[in-house]
Amino acid sequence: MDAANESSEGSPFILLGLTKNPSQRQPLFLLFLVLYVAGILGNGLIVAAIRASPALHTPMYFLLAHLSFADLCFTSVTVPKMLANLLAHDRSISPAGCLTQMYFFFALGVTDSCLLAAMAYDRYVAIRHPLYYATRMSRAMCTALVGTAWLVSHTHSLLHILLMARLSFCASHQVPHFFCDHQPLLRLSCSDTRHIQLLIFTEGAAVVVTPFLLILASYGAIAAAVLQLPSATGRLRAVSTCGSHLAVVGLFYGTVIAVYLRPTSRYEAERGRVATVMYTVVTPMLNPVIYSLRNRDVQGALRALFTRRRISAGDS
Repeated sequence: MDAANESSEGSPFILLGLTKNPSQRQPLFLLFLVLYVAGILGNGLIVAAIRASPALHTPMYFLLAHLSFADLCFTSVTVPKMLANLLAHDRSISPAGCLTQMYFFFALGVTDSCLLAAMAYDRYVAIRHPLYYATRMSRAMCTALVGTAWLVSHTHSLLHILLMARLSFCASHQVPHFFCDHQPLLRLSCSDTRHIQLLIFTEGAAVVVTPFLLILASYGAIAAAVLQLPSATGRLRAVSTCGSHLAVVGLFYGTVIAVYLRPTSRYEAERGRVATVMYTVVTPMLNPVIYSLRNRDVQGALRALFTRRRISAGDS
């Protein structure tokens, strides 16, 4: 029986969530509610500030606005359902709803990955080739980078969902996770999943590992340029900024690779849930802080946003 038949005839999936202990559900609900609201507010304010301030209409902030929007949507795919399930007795999700959640989760996660690589390339060009920055990071180039990120991510997601929709689930429908992720679902399937696992280790690895390697190469070149700065203060500030960026990038890619680039037979539900929380909740909340809220231009734009005053490019 395929997923389409499951939608009309089969049982829904039951999301077991983060814990089976009833006494832990309310504290976890409050914790993740605070993290979710912080992430939504942080990313939403970044998008609004960049759109409202002409001074921030530059390639770096153009890419950052798209990253913040993607992060905002990314967390909203999984966290609201998780919060509802922490308080509800009925934690079921229909097969169609499960595939829909999985589609947008994959698409937005890969979009995040591609945009992080695009932002690293932007900083590489700005620091290593400042004289060519205006031409290499033109509006057309930035639009192409963002368009490619969204196109690649949705193509990747559609390919995975078409394969997942063909699986049969003959036994348990209890998913040991807080959302529909393909690793725990593959463990439940009674179909042959070798073709999907092969796809994960080839095409799936390409859309995750390739951006990660590009980011490392970009920051490696940036580090070489930073070491040549004459000012010790300038070097320290640059190292601090790059270090915080790499810490978030490492957390995001490290947990993604740990969860997905391993055989399904070696997947551990508890560790998978913990790692997933890192890149679905924590990193989207940290991105606004790391990439922008410590930035004076963004702080000025936020103040202007709240006071309803426009900042021109000349004011910064």
